[in-house]
Amino acid sequence: MNDSVPPGGLALRPLSARSVVLSLLLGTHPAELPVKDLVRLVERFGVGGSTVRAALSRMVGAGDLRRTDTGYRLSERLLERQRRQDEAVRPHTRAWGGDWEMVVITATGRGPAERAALRTRLAALRLAELREGVWLRPANLGRPLPGALDAVAERCTARPERVPGELAAELWPLDAWSATARALLAHVDGAQGPAGRLTAFAAVVRHLLADPVLPPELLPPDWPGAALRDAYTDYQREQAGRVRADGGRSEPGGSPVGPS
Repeated sequence: MNDSVPPGGLALRPLSARSVVLSLLLGTHPAELPVKDLVRLVERFGVGGSTVRAALSRMVGAGDLRRTDTGYRLSERLLERQRRQDEAVRPHTRAWGGDWEMVVITATGRGPAERAALRTRLAALRLAELREGVWLRPANLGRPLPGALDAVAERCTARPERVPGELAAELWPLDAWSATARALLAHVDGAQGPAGRLTAFAAVVRHLLADPVLPPELLPPDWPGAALRDAYTDYQREQAGRVRADGGRSEPGGSPVGPS
């Protein structure tokens, strides 16, 4: 579907039955809901019951969902997506001592699809490419790099001679990220109705996934990352309260859909 562009230039993806179902399940821990509750909840976003049931069948066929004895749950692939989105909202950080993680690609003879998949994996780890095959970031995230990288890359710790703030500004478009985050904050303040708010916060989640989560000393003044996360956390609480008020047995936060 084409993105819609509201005033301010933000590209927002229109809601579909699939995106609403995934939003609800991605915000549910554990990521499973009874059929009756799921259909009723999706109908709140303006999607008819027959449309919801047809979407559920297609999603099972596509491997997005698994049918259980009582309802539907996310597939293993989408459970990993849920973990990434949870980490985007509440990243695990540690004090930064000046070290940088560095990953140097050593594998050769890979096809375009393999190279593209590896680039996607490294970007999801919040690494940035300094030059072809050389990826790095400040070592302030409380997570190890996956051991599977050892088959295609050399991992090491580095201390570049460059001024850290200058290097960070070269690796990530910090001013552009900040400007979009501020536009999103203004947009969600005015978003109306369940569908409008879900659409707005779906864009928030996608933007948080692109946050480099740098140490504070490397960020521009008044960085809006924390404010954007706080706004999304408030939305999760709002959604959970509405689910409880509707009599749902689970408590999804209504986590809007980010990228696969």
